[in-house]
Amino acid sequence: MYKLIIQAPEIATQNLKRLAQLCGASEISAVRVGQLAHQAFKLRAAEPGSQAAVAAFCAEAGYDYAFVAHDARLADIGLVVMDMDSTLITIECIDEIADMQGIKEQVAAITARSMRGELDFRQSLTERVALLAGLEESALERVYTERLQLMPGAQTLLKAVSGVGARTLLISGGFTFFTERLQAKLGLSRAIANVLEVVDGRLTGRIVGDIVDAQRKADELARYQAELGLCREQVIALGDGANDLLMLAAAGFGIACHAKPKVKAEAAFALDQTGLDGVLGYFD
Repeated sequence: MYKLIIQAPEIATQNLKRLAQLCGASEISAVRVGQLAHQAFKLRAAEPGSQAAVAAFCAEAGYDYAFVAHDARLADIGLVVMDMDSTLITIECIDEIADMQGIKEQVAAITARSMRGELDFRQSLTERVALLAGLEESALERVYTERLQLMPGAQTLLKAVSGVGARTLLISGGFTFFTERLQAKLGLSRAIANVLEVVDGRLTGRIVGDIVDAQRKADELARYQAELGLCREQVIALGDGANDLLMLAAAGFGIACHAKPKVKAEAAFALDQTGLDGVLGYFD
């Protein structure tokens, strides 16, 4: 049995009634979990076979939707795995670093194509980092202090999953300079990312060690899941780019967050209208 979760900044009553008709739901009730910054409703005993009709209606109305097992509970979640750029935080760090070099437009264009899955991630990252050669390391601190912001709902989500004892893994195709600071600030269990080479206080334009790509993200999720003795259904993964797809597919709840079209199309779940606290709506 499934429940249909509907979330958005505002949800009209007549639209909920129409959705109940479309999915054959037996009851509509407000979601009451955490301090959500949006409206959320649960439609009980929804027919998952109605997903195409529900998806079309929600796309037009501007709602997020999810068919979730009726007994899904946050207390059963043991691991939350997150991408960093444009997922846990609102920016793409490499684009903002490039801005310090006066080449943001050039680098951002490559980033966008890579996240849409049009370019090989490893190659595109190597090319983008090479363009940063000579930049003072202090520019990274400026990006962190002046431009980096958490995605709306991030702290609400992290507080809730911490409250049930779940572990957290921040894994990024970005850089350890930022993931390590976020790990310390937010109390995350683990953080994995790429290491920028710095010599004499300046970026060399190279990455130290292996690049964290799509396969590495999926592998690290699987490794931590096994270490914790969890099943797939106890894992949430959040991401927005093509290099997150393998990771999202490996999790019981693979959620595309404000994602690129390719990612949204392939992920099992998607959040577009809410912040990261929308994840909690699944578990009322």
